[in-house]
Amino acid sequence: MGPRTSEAELIYNNFVKRKSTGEQRVKDLTEVLERHQRMNRALFVGRVPTIVIEILQAIERAGIAEHFTVVGTHALYAYEAAAGVRVESAAVATRDVDLLWDTRKRFKLATQLKRIDSSMLALLRKVDKTFQLKDDQLYTAVNSKGFEIDILRREAVAQDPHPAKLTDAEEDFWVVQAPNAEKLVSARKFSSVVVGTTGHMARMNTVHPEAFVAFKRWLATQTARETLKRTRDLLQADTVEQMVNDYLPQLKVI
Repeated sequence: MGPRTSEAELIYNNFVKRKSTGEQRVKDLTEVLERHQRMNRALFVGRVPTIVIEILQAIERAGIAEHFTVVGTHALYAYEAAAGVRVESAAVATRDVDLLWDTRKRFKLATQLKRIDSSMLALLRKVDKTFQLKDDQLYTAVNSKGFEIDILRREAVAQDPHPAKLTDAEEDFWVVQAPNAEKLVSARKFSSVVVGTTGHMARMNTVHPEAFVAFKRWLATQTARETLKRTRDLLQADTVEQMVNDYLPQLKVI
């Protein structure tokens, strides 16, 4: 790499030292992480479905976590993790996860996925190769066990594309418009580390609890929505509101 000089040797030695320090740090942190995972599993700390943890980890590794917000039932796992409690099973019973896509950053997302030569569907298939888009519902992917992933967006405004596809890949999500989702897109964000049933962890990005409560109460007033879903909407709104009052008062808007 050029003539041997004292300056070049100093640069090389500094590089080797930083590399050694970095490798040792990664090794130590990996051991700590694995120890916490074993402890989580032994103490039955987690209950987030493994598939959800793996999806969140895959999105984070791909560098696109900022583009998606977990909304709907699974957001309760982030709130209960922050509060240090567990909500009743009826409130979190679901077989699908809703990811809200921020169309305002669509060009950045496309660039990031192109950089890793992937589509959103291809990324999910690295988690579970059985994920397929539903023929009659191209905003939903379902795996062989019936677990579904829905990708939602706000109703088209201004320069939003409509209809909207996540990438130019031949097979990828066509994102569905969700009524009143602008409220969630513009809401304050909330983030918490959640724990899966295997002890593994992931960061879940969702909306502020009070935004969740307001949206769920609105959903419960929509008469076109199934009665059972409206009942659960109210249950989830009441549950999160009580959780904030009793365990997360610092999150209350004054």
